[in-house]
Amino acid sequence: MAQAQANIGVIGMAVMGSNLARNLASREGNTVAIYNRSADKTRTVVSEFPEAGFVASETIEEFAASLTKPRTAIIMVKAGAGTDAVINQLTTVFEPGDIIVDGGNALFTDTIRREKAVRETGINFVGAGISGGEEGALKGPSIMPGGSAEAWATLGPILKTIAAVAEDEPCVTHVGTDGAGHFVKMIHNGIEYADMQLIAEAYDLIRRGTGKSPAEIADIFTEWNKGELESYLIEITAEVLRQVDAKTGQPLVDVIVDQAGAKGTGAWTVQTALDLGIPVSGIAEAVFARSLSSKPAQRAAASSLPGPTSKWTVDDADAFVEDVRQALYASKIIAYSQGFDEIVAGAEQYDWDIKKGDIAKIWRGGCIIRAQFLNRITEAYDENPGLVALVTAPYFTDAVSQTQDAWRRVVVAAAQAGIPSPAFSSSLSYYDGLRADRLPAALVQGQRDFFGAHTYRRVDAEGTFHTLWSGDRSEIEATDTH
Repeated sequence: MAQAQANIGVIGMAVMGSNLARNLASREGNTVAIYNRSADKTRTVVSEFPEAGFVASETIEEFAASLTKPRTAIIMVKAGAGTDAVINQLTTVFEPGDIIVDGGNALFTDTIRREKAVRETGINFVGAGISGGEEGALKGPSIMPGGSAEAWATLGPILKTIAAVAEDEPCVTHVGTDGAGHFVKMIHNGIEYADMQLIAEAYDLIRRGTGKSPAEIADIFTEWNKGELESYLIEITAEVLRQVDAKTGQPLVDVIVDQAGAKGTGAWTVQTALDLGIPVSGIAEAVFARSLSSKPAQRAAASSLPGPTSKWTVDDADAFVEDVRQALYASKIIAYSQGFDEIVAGAEQYDWDIKKGDIAKIWRGGCIIRAQFLNRITEAYDENPGLVALVTAPYFTDAVSQTQDAWRRVVVAAAQAGIPSPAFSSSLSYYDGLRADRLPAALVQGQRDFFGAHTYRRVDAEGTFHTLWSGDRSEIEATDTH
């Protein structure tokens, strides 16, 4: 059997796993054990990166024996049955007090189930969201671990060595128990969907409205990245728009098929929000926009449907570009506000003590949605931990106040021009619904009471009521059936 010498192990030597292992090995104090179901893959990684000093094993038993106690292993395999299989293997060779970490994109309810089952063996189970892609795994990701305080005591110092650093702080924090880490990572990905869709809509509106080329729009995004919109996604958008296809000489964006893929975390965010009763309309529309883009037969059949009868023109290109910038910023605020609403609701539902300001801090570096204004989110929750909606914090209220006129102009222009802007428009509708003195939900409740006796409450009296619609239409007190 191998001699115990590694303080951390990684299982799964695909790109994400091998990059994370290399990151760990590059940090002072870490010796990394590695294992892959295919021993050939393990050997390849060892030979390609000799400087890492990996402790390689060809069986799960050798892997466990190579780890110092408490043994700590990070699983980086495809989510689902593969993860369960590795967990089952590890529970046969690990002992009480050891730590199993799932670093994949697992559904948080699966993590809750796994943590409960593993806990019965005395072994700690941690679901850790890891954001930043392949580059982040290698150079420093944003890490969102859940699990027990006991596991964090051992795992925390190790993760802090490899996490991205923003303003001298590592982008990792103990999120909460059982599935909290993967829950927060799911919300991160949902916000990412909305952010990407909003940027795509901004590009589309500018291109169609002004006739600017992708390279010219890249320059606009580069300029935007110097101000309040500074973010990783704005930065890479400029890079993508500037890229020229070597084969055709055309902008790369023009030769990419306009059908966007998805791996499910955005859908999970929306499905969970529906279960929690939290409106995340901007995120939902971003998910649906990808779904619509990937329906070529339907789009082809509908291509002859009538659109606006008059041609849309932009009289002042510079003014329009500035309006789009402001609309993007306002809609981005709504996306984050909705995402944090879901975090608050999830924490209440699953009894997690999630520090919202800390989450914003660890998203400042390493992750896909890293952005300048995350500092403002941290400040908002530091000032008012019980903030009922992020958009109501003074900084964000002021920001939306200054941008809403431009936001409205952009949504109106898009509608008149027949240009789809689902994330822009749904974000504005959400904002207006949130601030409305009275919503038409009163009529909906009246309809529900008419056909289903679902009852209603009155604005001028306590209690619950029902109208005898099929009788004399008098009102009676009733039991709430909402």
